[in-house]
Amino acid sequence: MTAIAVRTRGRLVVERNLLVYKHAWMTIFSGFFEPLFYLFSLGIGLGHFVGHVHGVSYASYIAPALLASSAMNGALADAMTNVFFKLRYMKIYDSVLATPLGPGDVAFGETVWAQLRGALYTLGFVVTIAALGLIHSWWGILAPFAAMVVAFSFAGVGIGCSTFIRNWQDLDFVQVVQLPMFLFSTTFYPLSVYPVPIQWVVRFSPLYHAISLVRSFTLGGPGPLDLVHAGYLVALGLGGIWLARRRMAGLLLS
Repeated sequence: MTAIAVRTRGRLVVERNLLVYKHAWMTIFSGFFEPLFYLFSLGIGLGHFVGHVHGVSYASYIAPALLASSAMNGALADAMTNVFFKLRYMKIYDSVLATPLGPGDVAFGETVWAQLRGALYTLGFVVTIAALGLIHSWWGILAPFAAMVVAFSFAGVGIGCSTFIRNWQDLDFVQVVQLPMFLFSTTFYPLSVYPVPIQWVVRFSPLYHAISLVRSFTLGGPGPLDLVHAGYLVALGLGGIWLARRRMAGLLLS
């Protein structure tokens, strides 16, 4: 099966999800508010006492991190919970695989849909932080595209991991990983506050690379290192799609 065929047939999975969510759009729209609450309570409220970080206000420092986290949350919400429910309970993919679509089409289509959901979470937030003057460079125009890369990465990884989830209790392990990653991936304070050994652990966090990528555009400092961040994220997303295809083939076609 060629990559073009996978992209073409995977589009049908995206269209199906669009039809399903046409009458449940508030489920997606509600994801806009969480980073906004963090921004006003911590960035602007607590930021009054923190002062400046790396030469910018605390609100300007955490705004791109919340943007990247929002893309992550949106992508994982669909890639983990919804794909797990379709796979284990609704048995939707059993029906899908009875058509000409294969596991690769399902994995690609669900990744694209989860990526779009993550991107939608960020659009309103980008407009909000721009209106508040928290974007300090014209490079910030590219921040939504960076968020798309972030959403793709977590969508692919999330769908790959969702094939290992056996029941609703297993989803608790997602929070065990996701919450510390959100708190300690330089979301609220710089990497330099950690001891050196911990800094190396943080550098392996996908959200650290996501935040660094988005922050470089909103604060006006993009450079060659951003290619490393973007490459790391894309590689994770592609690896997740490959894993999901293999796992779904084994679970549904065996």
